[in-house]
Amino acid sequence: MQSPTWLLFAFLSAFFAALVAVFGKLGLEKVDSTAATMARAGIMFLFLLLAVILSGKITALDGIQGRAWIFIILAGVAGAVSWLFYFWALRQGPASHVAAIDRLSIIFVVIMAVLFLGEKFDWKHGAGALLMLGGAVLLALA
Repeated sequence: MQSPTWLLFAFLSAFFAALVAVFGKLGLEKVDSTAATMARAGIMFLFLLLAVILSGKITALDGIQGRAWIFIILAGVAGAVSWLFYFWALRQGPASHVAAIDRLSIIFVVIMAVLFLGEKFDWKHGAGALLMLGGAVLLALA
């Protein structure tokens, strides 16, 4: 049986993602969003480097090889592009609306997980995706 720890981590991820929207919106008040995104990335790099060093996992970087590097690099580029658009949107729009639309990434993940990762899709997935779409639209139009 799979450990339910992933669920706790997912909720913590959602909570801290919410803080990104709030702190980001406050920080962008008189700052260029692209420069702010770069600063955020640098801070994240330093924070994560410290976490890897303190956890003793710095040597685990040696285990990243070939194809894994390609996908890690692609994920990094996709993340950076996402952050740029996210901070551009936050600079111009309400944080709650931007975050609601940003969370539509879940629908894209469901579609791509079915197409590229072979994950299952049934009526519950479809209904959940439609409800999320409806909720995001309602929040964004509020």
